[in-house]
Amino acid sequence: MRILVLGGGWFLGPAVVAGALARGWEVTTFTRGRSGSTMPGATAVHGDRERPDDLARLAEYGPWDAVIDTSASALSSRDVLAGARALEPVANRYVYVSTVAVYEGWPTEPLSTDSAVWAAPANAGPELGQPPEATSGINPFYGRRKAGTERAVTETFGLARTSLLRPGVLLGPGEYVGRLPWWLHRAKRGGRILAPGDPSRSIQPVDVRDAAVFALDQALRVSHQVHNLAAPIGRETMGRLLQACLDVTGSTGRLVWLQDEVLLRHGLRQWTELPLWWSHPGTSAIDSSSAVTAGFASRPLTETVADTWAWLSQGNMPVPHRRWAKHGIDPDKEHAVLASVG
Repeated sequence: MRILVLGGGWFLGPAVVAGALARGWEVTTFTRGRSGSTMPGATAVHGDRERPDDLARLAEYGPWDAVIDTSASALSSRDVLAGARALEPVANRYVYVSTVAVYEGWPTEPLSTDSAVWAAPANAGPELGQPPEATSGINPFYGRRKAGTERAVTETFGLARTSLLRPGVLLGPGEYVGRLPWWLHRAKRGGRILAPGDPSRSIQPVDVRDAAVFALDQALRVSHQVHNLAAPIGRETMGRLLQACLDVTGSTGRLVWLQDEVLLRHGLRQWTELPLWWSHPGTSAIDSSSAVTAGFASRPLTETVADTWAWLSQGNMPVPHRRWAKHGIDPDKEHAVLASVG
């Protein structure tokens, strides 16, 4: 099995590469080579997905049985379309890692693979959509753009040769966004810890390693597949997540739970200022049954928390990324919010 991994240097990409090499597959990676590292055993090709000459040079390394695309989050549908067209003659299948944000109802409604997806053209530029709202965490721009990139892939490769994977949140060792690492470091610091919303609220993060395994399995498929990647509804909660962070760090910190209304009244940014906190009901109602039927297995969140802390404790650092700075509440602000409620 010969595969091409678009984005083999960050988080999901390396997990896919490691899994493929463990299966004895031949792996080519395509990255800009500015961060991350090349995994021994893989053929590394460096270039920019926004440069036609680089894409043409990449295609010369083919053919491949499948492309697994893990790195299109910042690209326009026009760029993804150009890449798909360059690779279509030399690849049999395209596995595209997208997002649940492509659904019109995200994050306010329960979602399944039958839910309506944003209408977006396959050749739109970066101007598509509108900027996100200030504090709600809802970014319609991102969802529309990602829907357009999905369409770019399916229009080029055809439905029978594509798999679309729509994760909600990926966590685990190597995370560069800063969600779980922030909570772990905050737990370790101890004291009174501002805990958001209801501790029994369902959350549905997926371990990056489980997503990688499933993406590789999809590379072997011979039919169109669309799957949401999320933990089973109700299995994991915000309370279990934060307690696990306290447990693995050996913290004596105390969780102080404040309801959504209080947090919103203080103007806290959802999703980022207290990572993974969202008051919208759709964030905990993602149906992943089609993926489970197709073989997807999501490990317990406690295992992901423990392994991420072990990874950090060994001195590992994620790839530097601007999104890291957006996550976490300022200590003075946290203190002020807690002080306002006694």
